[in-house]
Amino acid sequence: MDVKRDILWRVYLSYILVVVVCLFILGKAFYIQQVQGAYWRGLSDSLHQRIIEIPADRGTIYSEDGQMLSTNVPQFDIYIDFRVEPLHEKGGKSFRENIDSLSIALADLFKDQSASAYKEGLTKAYEVKEPNYELRKKVGYKQYLQMAKFPLFRLGRYKSGFIAQEKNIRLNPYQNMAYRTIGLARDQNKVGLEMSYDTVLNGRNGKQLVRAIAGGVTVPVQEGEFEIEPETGKDIVSTLDVYIQEVTTNALMKMMIGNEAQHGVAMVMEVKTGKIKAIANLGKIRDGFYAENLNYAITPSEPGSTFKLVTLMQALEDGKVTLNSSINLEGGVWKIAGRTVYDSEKHGKFQATVLEAFEESSNVGMAKIAVNNYTNNPTAYFKHLTRLRLDSLSGIDLVGERRPQITRPGDKLWGPTTLPWMAFGYNIAIAPIQTLAVYNMVANNGVMMRPYLVNSIQEEGRVIKTIAPKVYNAQVYSPATIKAAQIALEGVCINGTGKTLFKNSPYKVAGKTGTALVANGNKGYADKIYQSSFAGYFPAENPQYTIVVIIKNKPHAYPFYGASVAGPVFKEIADRLYVTYIQNKMDKAPILNLKDSQLFNYTIAKTSLKAIAKQLSLPYQDSTPNNAQWTKVQGAGRAVKAGQSLQMASDTTMPDISGMKLKDALWLCEKKGLIVKCSGKGKVVRQSILQGQYIQRGQQVFIELN
Repeated sequence: MDVKRDILWRVYLSYILVVVVCLFILGKAFYIQQVQGAYWRGLSDSLHQRIIEIPADRGTIYSEDGQMLSTNVPQFDIYIDFRVEPLHEKGGKSFRENIDSLSIALADLFKDQSASAYKEGLTKAYEVKEPNYELRKKVGYKQYLQMAKFPLFRLGRYKSGFIAQEKNIRLNPYQNMAYRTIGLARDQNKVGLEMSYDTVLNGRNGKQLVRAIAGGVTVPVQEGEFEIEPETGKDIVSTLDVYIQEVTTNALMKMMIGNEAQHGVAMVMEVKTGKIKAIANLGKIRDGFYAENLNYAITPSEPGSTFKLVTLMQALEDGKVTLNSSINLEGGVWKIAGRTVYDSEKHGKFQATVLEAFEESSNVGMAKIAVNNYTNNPTAYFKHLTRLRLDSLSGIDLVGERRPQITRPGDKLWGPTTLPWMAFGYNIAIAPIQTLAVYNMVANNGVMMRPYLVNSIQEEGRVIKTIAPKVYNAQVYSPATIKAAQIALEGVCINGTGKTLFKNSPYKVAGKTGTALVANGNKGYADKIYQSSFAGYFPAENPQYTIVVIIKNKPHAYPFYGASVAGPVFKEIADRLYVTYIQNKMDKAPILNLKDSQLFNYTIAKTSLKAIAKQLSLPYQDSTPNNAQWTKVQGAGRAVKAGQSLQMASDTTMPDISGMKLKDALWLCEKKGLIVKCSGKGKVVRQSILQGQYIQRGQQVFIELN
């Protein structure tokens, strides 16, 4: 009995202990859930929730005429959380009723796979309750708005599982045009204005409480609420003009392709202000294709003969020579210190004036001026380089400009031939932007302006800072020196190396050609690589724009002279700017000011003209061939004449679209694969690519309507 009692006591004791432990566990669970529940739920949330930084929208870069050059565009990564309860309620009624129409809508929008393929993928993810199903990445804003209205998705995030993770991307609407100048915001690798004005364009990031879901995707704890609201960056308005930039880029591109050049730069500056209206930097990336790969405008190189203007002005200012001073050109060959100076073109001249030597771009003439007047006092020569700011940075508001490379007396590379070679543009390397500033100073009657790229800084359309033109030196040289330099530059284009180029020009140009033999890396000069350049301004009697064009040619290229390679680019740009911005100011009664009802000039499809004439009972004369598709229509009132059929040429050349309505111009240009940018309304009065010019699919054309 004692044994039985002892066993029972142990059993009861064990039972009581089990009951007590169970009661303790139940009590503890009740305490945790009811008393400490809020604490533990908060702790759990803290493991899945965090505060993240919300990037602020970056400011926009505008052209001077109000076009967006660089801006933020929203982009979305789309996910579906198939765990949300409403999708599985009532046997998945909501999903089953919408899956077919949703799949069709997705297939129609993206056109990357069939509706059945979309349905299969969505159904599989639904069945396994996939928490982070990746539907589509990099969805544009318009597509996102469409998707938000699709069947099922329009029920909202909490009923459909539709999650749109937004991020901003930086977009250059004009793509390659002025790409290195405008720049691109790429984390730590910004360039151009994006880099120079980074602190202005950057806004202040915000903070937001988010909850993490599977796959690392986060969603806001409460939609639309921020811990700290992000602050959008400020906008900048540049000095660039889209039309001038388009003309400059196209003119340079045509020559680069035609001459198979290595790289080139073309710049346009407004004379009175120093505003940079266009910078085109093109480098060869593969045969026949060029892109804005480097900013050659701020990269030093040997300037060649365009530097002769500096030597001439120095000697004029110091009273060493006049334009009428006599100088022996030695037939174009002159030996000095064991080396020989050659004039680039054989002319056989001996006695000449300083003006004639400059007009003919004589290396011998410029070298003699430097040697005869500065050998014993080279410091006097270099003082002028400081005077012209050629030994310092240009001051343009672009990060990355490299300092000039100048060999001075006392340097290891200094020798008896350094100064004479420097006189015609060798043994010195300056950036093209500095050459532009010097020539612009002459055009501006001796006033040197700082080249600059930004007009103002704005916040929500309100100007908060205006950047005014800055005068570096109000009188770099005496009026007599400046006048003589102007005469010499005009003489180049009338009597010298540029006379053929501007022979029949309706306006006067003052400028200088340049042809420099440059080294091909470690290979030296054996490959005969020439750098062609032209620098000048127009109209010479009242300068409005200064232009510099520099092109580095391929080995053994022909043509390679500055007047044959860089000169035509200068002329094409100048011609377009003269017609667009200067000639109309000089005309007393420009046709563009007349209403179309008084005097009209249209380009129209012949079938449309016949239909309109028949509908309005409008008699007209048609002298175009029967097989012509388009015709020029001119007249006044009811007097209509159709003539001069539009020459369609080939798919690789640009037609004349002047006089067309926008709809017709768009149809014709897009048929040829061109990307059209336009301004104004009415009919076409200007096109950035001239009739007959070579075009490529994907190339941009800027058209202006009246």
